[in-house]
Amino acid sequence: MARTEKQKMLAGELYDAGDAEIQADQAAAAAWMARFNALDLPPARRHALLAERFGAVGEGATIRPPFHCDYGFNISLGAGVFLNFNCVILDVVAVTIGAKTQIGPGVQILTADHPRDPAERARGVEFGRPISIGANVWIGGGAIILPGVNVGDDALVGAGAVVTRDVPPGATVVGNPAKLRA
Repeated sequence: MARTEKQKMLAGELYDAGDAEIQADQAAAAAWMARFNALDLPPARRHALLAERFGAVGEGATIRPPFHCDYGFNISLGAGVFLNFNCVILDVVAVTIGAKTQIGPGVQILTADHPRDPAERARGVEFGRPISIGANVWIGGGAIILPGVNVGDDALVGAGAVVTRDVPPGATVVGNPAKLRA
């Protein structure tokens, strides 16, 4: 039996982002974001909205609006996770953020990727590579975490860093591309 474009997307395979089911999921996420990003919501209501859309939301997890994502259902937040204003998560596949991780304003976590071959790219297909961010990580404002990256527990990602490779537990990375700081 042929797999749907959404099944391909979730498996990290090439898929057609213009597929009707995928477009409907993005529209549902956009409607959810409009409610979540409303300025007058109390923290308990915001947390309930996260639990409504996300794959998992730990106790005390907080996201300050505005916040943007592709789908939401591929995002899992541990207890006490904090994302500051203007964060973007492109969650075409799983994004896991461990407990007590703090993420600064304007951080981008990007699982979406595109074929390197121009003919494939011209077909409008894309794919995703999951991102895992460990527990007790601090990611400075404006950092960008690229597809397929794993950030280990207790790591620190400097403000404005572009993280193209895995970050070992307890390490500090800075710069573009991000490099280990001695």
